[in-house]
Order: sequence, then structure tokens, then C-alpha cells
Amino acid sequence: MAIEITGRTNSPTPIKTPPKAGVDGEKKVAIANTVKDDSIALTSATQEIKKTLGSSSTSPVNIDRVNAVKKALADGNYPVNAERAAKKLIQFEKLMPQDDST
Repeated sequence: MAIEITGRTNSPTPIKTPPKAGVDGEKKVAIANTVKDDSIALTSATQEIKKTLGSSSTSPVNIDRVNAVKKALADGNYPVNAERAAKKLIQFEKLMPQDDST
């Protein structure tokens, strides 16, 4: 059984647009003229923060505490205060946007 499609030509006719003279050359000149050196200026507060963070020899993370908690979790000995955890969950839930669709 053969299927015939009517109303269409066998090959699409390509549309050709004439090239615009001088477009590439003009773009290159415009780009070359607009390139500038970037610069940044830090405020005194930012400089103080950078100085403080850069001079700090201690890490903000207590590696010994992290390792102790990891070990306690792995051993099943980590104490969980269920009441405190529940209060924090409720506190977090109150911060979430309310969905009125339910």
C-alpha cells in the first residue's frame, strides 16, 4: 500500500539572503574599541574582613569535634535530645511559607 502526500513539493526551496558588505569588519572594530581593563575597589570593611580571614591560622571548623561526632554516630552512641530536635523542627516549619491550598 502506497501513501501519497499531496500539496507538498519534493524538495524545499532554499532562501538565500545577500551578504551585507562590511558587517564583519565593523563588528571587529567596534569590539576592539570597547575592550577595557577591569578593575575592582574594595571598601575598608572588606579589606578588614579579608585581612582577618587571611591572618587566621585556625580553621573555623573544629576537626576534633567533627571526628568525635562522626565516631559517636557510627557507634550509635550519639545522644539525641528529642525535645530540642522537635522544637527546632517546629521553629523551622514556622519559617516556611504557608500553603493555603490544602
